[in-house]
Amino acid sequence: MLNTLIEFLSTYYLWIKSFHVMAVLAWMAGLFYLPRLFVYHVEGYEKQGVTENSEMDKLFQHQERLLLRAIMNPAMIATWLFGVMLMAIPGVVDWTQTWPWLKALSVLAMTWFHMWCGYRRKDFVYNRNTLSGRRFRMMNEVPTAFMIVIVLAVIVKF
Repeated sequence: MLNTLIEFLSTYYLWIKSFHVMAVLAWMAGLFYLPRLFVYHVEGYEKQGVTENSEMDKLFQHQERLLLRAIMNPAMIATWLFGVMLMAIPGVVDWTQTWPWLKALSVLAMTWFHMWCGYRRKDFVYNRNTLSGRRFRMMNEVPTAFMIVIVLAVIVKF
């Protein structure tokens, strides 16, 4: 059974890797965009006269919910699924090196950031957001830092 699974994964290695990369791209796009939507949402309150439960507030909430549920959540799940499949293929990951641990830690941190964004979305839903546009702008840089670490770890293998 295990040999059959390993043979299957090895045979479809390039397909699995391709789907993993596509899932990562979709997930990263959402991680870059959702905090930016939060910036616009907060600044809409501050500068544009958007009020809680107004049409504009509902539009922001709708966009944020769809981005998280329709794109980010499935992309994160697919990233993890295909990533675990890649790890199961003999010879793909050498756990005696530093890079896979660095990547794993960064992916866990990026998953935490994803969850943090989900909680911030609910803050808008329940009218309890206390973060400023500036704070969301700063948090918008977090996925970029993780992306840099992950790409360098995987490609340079340091």
